[in-house]
Amino acid sequence: MATAPTHIAPERAAHIEVRGTDYIPDDERRGNPRALFWVWMSCNVTYLYFVIGGSLMLLGLSLWEALAISVAGNIWWLLIGWLATSGPAAGTPTVIIMRSLFGIRGNKVFGAGLGVLIGLFYEIVNIALATMASWALLDHLGIATTDIVKWASLIIVTVASFVISVFGHATILKLSPIFTAILAVCFVALAAFVLGSADFNYSVEALPPADHFAMIMLGLVIVASNPISWGTSADYARYLPTNTSKKGVIFYTALGSAIPAVLITALGAIAGTAIDMTDPQIALAEIVPGWFYLIFLGLIVLSSITNNVLVAYSTGLYFQELSARTKRWLTVVITGAAAFAASSWLLFAAPSFIDTLNAALELGVTIMCPLITVYGLDIWLRKGRYDGLELNRTDSGSKFWYTSGIYWPGMIAMVVSTAVAVMSADTTLYVGPISEALSGADLSSFVAPILAATIYVTLWRTTSPYKNVEARPAA
Repeated sequence: MATAPTHIAPERAAHIEVRGTDYIPDDERRGNPRALFWVWMSCNVTYLYFVIGGSLMLLGLSLWEALAISVAGNIWWLLIGWLATSGPAAGTPTVIIMRSLFGIRGNKVFGAGLGVLIGLFYEIVNIALATMASWALLDHLGIATTDIVKWASLIIVTVASFVISVFGHATILKLSPIFTAILAVCFVALAAFVLGSADFNYSVEALPPADHFAMIMLGLVIVASNPISWGTSADYARYLPTNTSKKGVIFYTALGSAIPAVLITALGAIAGTAIDMTDPQIALAEIVPGWFYLIFLGLIVLSSITNNVLVAYSTGLYFQELSARTKRWLTVVITGAAAFAASSWLLFAAPSFIDTLNAALELGVTIMCPLITVYGLDIWLRKGRYDGLELNRTDSGSKFWYTSGIYWPGMIAMVVSTAVAVMSADTTLYVGPISEALSGADLSSFVAPILAATIYVTLWRTTSPYKNVEARPAA
């Protein structure tokens, strides 16, 4: 039987959050969807988008193609808003809701397991970006970046990246508007300098039609990889009341994310008409005054840390599903230590940061696309209804135990669609046979979700004995 959740005092900022993957009772729910706007804005006003925008220009695309891709690739934020609606409905985080997709045991692989790996990747990227910017900042101030100084910078950035996540949900809500305001002002100033130096008549050498199409598809994959990675949006909506408007959750989640994502990616593309975006952190010094370059480097550090706040929080929840007896704040610390170790390799041993980043983003889409597609369809098939108490049961009597702890429609959809996506991928490290047959066109971000959707819906409607495992409907 499902046990009633223990009542605890309402969460408060600057206090370590007690709740983790457990169910949030109705009397602890509060707030409205508008708060989600600032949560998602603060983590998306980030330098990573500037790098991604510059990468589009390095693919040999025209400025106007890059700008169009900046918009098209970020349409995925609407799906992330849709996924967030499952938070108030279930009162549990994403990784627990995913038990409905894969079963109690299957979720250890395709829910928690993949979630930890994806989360760690983005934690590593953010730590690396912030640390490299801190090194450049110290150099600009005339401070020698010896090995000891570099390691000290890495440690400080790592600690700063995880301390807010350790405190948890209420602290994130409290600080998000402050971070947003600081970062937005800095990016507006950066935009003024970039636009003043941009070459809007910028032209590129024409590529053969097949290569041109392949680069457009690759650009879409790179831009889409970031919103696709945020399938954890329910984590930040789960404290809202059960009857919270679904339209409000979708609107404020998607809007708060898409505005900075589109504008900063576009800004990176525009900067690519004036400077070499192979190393934008250094090249940008050519078009901004010295005093602002210091602010810019600080902007990279702060924006990377604020993005990591949400990433680290959700990764900790994913890890808690793998280690249920470990407290939420401790899972954040453990995953943070793992990210620190991997960041050390990326910073001190990897042959090329940009190449490694792009390759990982490209390959990550092959897994994340089908995952969030199946998740989004499950919400639709169940009409947005989830029994949070039942989802928190892990015994064989749970309605989400399915067949020996595995829900085969979700497992089959993921395995097949991911395999086909890998064969359709075209990255700097690997070219799949399907992509090779199509002259290098990367269709993974299109093939994977369509195939996953077809398989999951078909099996759910024809074989599932638990189609009606649902509870209170979301408004």
